[in-house]
Amino acid sequence: MDILSSVYVVSSPDYTKCPAPDRPEYAFIGRSNVGKSSLINMLMSNEKLAKTSGTPGKTQLINHFSINNNWYIVDLPGYGFAKVSQSQRKKWERMIEDYLRKRENLVNVFVLIDSRHEPQKIDLEFVNKLGSWQVPFCLVFTKADKENQRTVAANVKAFLEKMRQTWQFLPQHFVTSAVKKMGRDKILSLIDEMNKEFHTQD
Repeated sequence: MDILSSVYVVSSPDYTKCPAPDRPEYAFIGRSNVGKSSLINMLMSNEKLAKTSGTPGKTQLINHFSINNNWYIVDLPGYGFAKVSQSQRKKWERMIEDYLRKRENLVNVFVLIDSRHEPQKIDLEFVNKLGSWQVPFCLVFTKADKENQRTVAANVKAFLEKMRQTWQFLPQHFVTSAVKKMGRDKILSLIDEMNKEFHTQD
């Protein structure tokens, strides 16, 4: 798939304020500091698209980007350790859950996991939530260039093994590096397939 245009559209505080649900949409979410903006920018070959920040918790709204004028990428707030009050965190969690469960044109969620670490409880809890809500998702292991390949492979395997304890079928997964553009073609070709499927259902 060629990316001909990628533009920021709007940031919404609530799924009801998002753009009209008239085209397929793909959400990206992960723990704070997992490299979400870098991954989105790498996929779109546009370094200035999503704002990258050294400060975790910068994304606080539902951010829509229009791609090729016929589908959306959505950048969601990270879950985890952003330094915010308990009440603010609850508000975010409610906003994210409502969006994930009620946004009718959401085709797939890409859950980002830092490939440098062993399986983290917070990531496993989040994918289990998606499972209980019946929200389709894929796993994207990020920052694969920042650790040796053996460690990355072991961490990916360990995460899938953990899931296997409670999941009958495992989701599709990708190993990526924003620096080396690793995983880009595979993710875009999956989105391309899903876009075609979405339009045949119209």
